[in-house]
Amino acid sequence: MYINKNTVITGKNVILIPYKKHHVLKYHEWMKSEELQQLTASEPLSLEEEYTMQRSWLMDENKCTFIILDKRKYEETKNEIDAMIGDTNLFFANPDDRICAEAEIMIAEPWARGRKCGWEAMLLMFMYGIKYLAVKEYIVKISYINDISIRMFRNMGFEDISRSDVFQEVTMSKIVDKLWIEWINSSTAGCEINTKVG
Repeated sequence: MYINKNTVITGKNVILIPYKKHHVLKYHEWMKSEELQQLTASEPLSLEEEYTMQRSWLMDENKCTFIILDKRKYEETKNEIDAMIGDTNLFFANPDDRICAEAEIMIAEPWARGRKCGWEAMLLMFMYGIKYLAVKEYIVKISYINDISIRMFRNMGFEDISRSDVFQEVTMSKIVDKLWIEWINSSTAGCEINTKVG
């Protein structure tokens, strides 16, 4: 999404940065993992297709993506590639109203899992979507086998709305109401949103 092409969101343990061309090679290596393909319901792409996808996410006004960096590792190395641990996305299934956004999260690096990085990154993305994209409802679609993500989203207030045995996934929803916004703001207190020039 063009609106976030220079946006950096800094949290306590993670940093969200726009998905740029120089991130593609590492992302492509991640997505060769059969485990990640299964958990994210993704098909492997060629490197050329991955570059095309990156350009699509940058320019498509109905898709928003951030690469997730481990904050401590980035502060130590100042190297985005070394600090990359995953990504988080929003996309609007119905471009005409852009009220409901589907959210996705992936922590690709095994060493970064189990440290609440996905939790924090997702809350930062929700906060960004509410403040800058006027999202009124979030939905997530999660593989039956992804117990960790199912539990995470339920703990965030999401409720099951449907199950698909064909696609082996559960669809969950959360309406953005006043109480939830207060909780999101409290949970992301101290984060910084900066728009770099260039």
